[in-house]
Amino acid sequence: MAQIAVFAALIAALGLPGAITVGFSGVPITLQTLGVILAGAVLGARKGTAAVAVFIALTLIGLPLLSGGRTGLTALAGPSAGYLVGWIPATLVIGLLTARILPKYPIALGLLVNALGGIVVIYVFGTIGLLLRTDLGVGAAITTNFAFIPGDLLKVVVATVVAKSVHRAYPGLIRT
Repeated sequence: MAQIAVFAALIAALGLPGAITVGFSGVPITLQTLGVILAGAVLGARKGTAAVAVFIALTLIGLPLLSGGRTGLTALAGPSAGYLVGWIPATLVIGLLTARILPKYPIALGLLVNALGGIVVIYVFGTIGLLLRTDLGVGAAITTNFAFIPGDLLKVVVATVVAKSVHRAYPGLIRT
């Protein structure tokens, strides 16, 4: 329970620096996806997904924990709804795949796992959200994600290095 609470708090803390809105989609770039990737990569599928679910639940009851002081209800009403919803399956995918590459946690596979969950899964949900919440066509909704790729790749690298260090120091953190 403590690990779940700590990671929910980490995701909230990563929203404190604020957000940068790029393009015309209204979807902000935040550090909170780093916390989502870390939750899956460090805690695994069960605890990592629980941490993200607790965080989202707190935002849905009105706590302004999303970057820029937004609540979950505000985010779900806007173009970033799909990205927020995508955090849960992203964490689940990262956690399940991370368990498969332990105990060694090779960096190359860690990068692949974190990119698959932290970028591909979130972008799929985000694109669907953009299609449902905006007037964008499929092509425009997909290309909107391109502005996020450099920052998200950096988050994947940081999360992978941190997860490698944590799993080396605390083997067995994720039950395989």
